[in-house]
Amino acid sequence: MSAPKQYLSIPELDIFPWLVHGFGLAGFDLEDLPKEPGLSRFRAVLMKQLHSARVFWLDRFPESRLAGDGLVTASAGLLLVIKTADCLPVFLVDPENRAVAAIHCGWRSTWQKILVSAFELMRENFGSRPENLLATLGPCIEQKCYEVGPEVLENFKAAGFDTAKIFAPSNNKDKFYLDLKKANRLLLAGEIGLRPENIYEMPACTLCSKDLYSYRRDRQTERRLINFIGIKETD
Repeated sequence: MSAPKQYLSIPELDIFPWLVHGFGLAGFDLEDLPKEPGLSRFRAVLMKQLHSARVFWLDRFPESRLAGDGLVTASAGLLLVIKTADCLPVFLVDPENRAVAAIHCGWRSTWQKILVSAFELMRENFGSRPENLLATLGPCIEQKCYEVGPEVLENFKAAGFDTAKIFAPSNNKDKFYLDLKKANRLLLAGEIGLRPENIYEMPACTLCSKDLYSYRRDRQTERRLINFIGIKETD
């Protein structure tokens, strides 16, 4: 009997034979990546994540560790890795040009529109077109569990977001509930121009699910979910 899968995947991306991807469950660590079928030939690319809008385009394995929150490549053999524990991991896939991106979307990266920065890199380097792109939003903390302060709302308002669509009032004074997924959906469909039917979501809340790590629930600074996407090398 085979062992249970340690990560989640999206059927709409599983159809591409040249692509690997997964949203890790609790207990799935970096050391487990090369043990997974189909991943042993990849080199994992990680960043020091900063909650920024900084995105890197890679045509080879980086010589030093990068500091930022997004990775873009069309090179086979690179496994783009994003770590999360309430923030939103997003994958972009361009099937036409066989290019992919992995983006770490916390509230700071989101209001700075990191997805727009990632798409611009894909367009500049591969000629990616929004109507051909697929996007997958992984597990994150859902709106009903994600209470934030007024400074967060003000940042989104200053960045031009329609805050009425992504914030809901809390019973606590001067607090609001933020919908991270909807905010990034607005960027994908509104500013970048993806077709809404090409944006997929994992309906799971990190705070509510014991199968996922949550910084707000666990207050652990070390444990993170391992999310990955890459292009297979051809024989």
